[in-house]
Amino acid sequence: MEAAVFGILIALLAVAGAVVWLVLRGDRGQAQLAGRLAQLAETQAAAQSMLSERLQAQERILARAVEERLAETAKRLNESLEHSAHRQAQTMHDLRERLAVIDAAQRNITELSAQVVGLQDILSNKQARGAFGEIQLNDLVSSILPPSAYGFQVALGEGRRVDCLLRLPNPPGPIAIDAKFPLESWHALRAARDDASRLAAGRAFSAAILKHVKDISERYIVPGQTAESALMFLPSEAVYAEMHANFPDVVEKSYRARVWIVSPTTLMATLNTVRAVLKDARLREEAGVIQAEVRLLLDDVARLDDRVGRLARHFDQAQEDIRQIRISAEKVTRRGDRIEEIQLSGSGTTTEELTPPQPERISRP
Repeated sequence: MEAAVFGILIALLAVAGAVVWLVLRGDRGQAQLAGRLAQLAETQAAAQSMLSERLQAQERILARAVEERLAETAKRLNESLEHSAHRQAQTMHDLRERLAVIDAAQRNITELSAQVVGLQDILSNKQARGAFGEIQLNDLVSSILPPSAYGFQVALGEGRRVDCLLRLPNPPGPIAIDAKFPLESWHALRAARDDASRLAAGRAFSAAILKHVKDISERYIVPGQTAESALMFLPSEAVYAEMHANFPDVVEKSYRARVWIVSPTTLMATLNTVRAVLKDARLREEAGVIQAEVRLLLDDVARLDDRVGRLARHFDQAQEDIRQIRISAEKVTRRGDRIEEIQLSGSGTTTEELTPPQPERISRP
């Protein structure tokens, strides 16, 4: 299209040059100029028409290209929007799931905080702390031993009740278990920051433990009613580990007082040993019963053997009687045959043949 416009401009320049040249030549040139102008007008009209057609064609091509490009752009934009919407929906779904998990974790944290506060309230109260230790002791004992092997809040003498009493056979006899522990002294020991306060808290903790050991030894070791030792149950592995790691003298003094300090883990091992002892005692009792029954069974077998011997002798006598009966029957049969022969022989029978034989004596054993 630019080449056509350029050609028209060249033609116009040529016509303008020709016009100038004709003007310079006069009238004759005017006529030629008019002809040339007419020819130029026709050429210009044809060029304009051709240019218009070309412009329209270019416009249609450009419009079609623009429409295709717009359609492709719209398609890509729609796909991009759909993909973005899908990603946003997936992101929102993941976000809601994570928020749900966070809400659940927050609820668990809230419940755990409430439980920790409740546990602190329990441990801050002596009676509640004692009940907490008793509940843990109850769970351990009842999960390992049979109901006949233990009792809770058992009376020992006047005004004394032990938290748990293991009913073992003599020896060693019933063993008492106390479930209280000095938590205040333990908290003071853990809260100590310098050496002086830690030393003072350690002494107070040792004194509290030894006082508790003394109370157990005096109250729950009853001669003739319980075993010669008792158990002090600490419902905390941390306190038990701290005592054995840093207070070995307290543990040694508790041994001399015949009070064994146990934690949940060591108490479980002790209860398993107690169960084995009870099982062995039960087996010994059952073995005695079995031995008595075996002795009675042997007596019954001896009587049965004697009766079988007497019955065998009766059978032997019956067989001998049957044998004698058969012998007599055979003799009777022979004598009958002889009598029949006598009747058939007639007068030729002698007196000796008619004489009856003497009966045979049957010998008995």
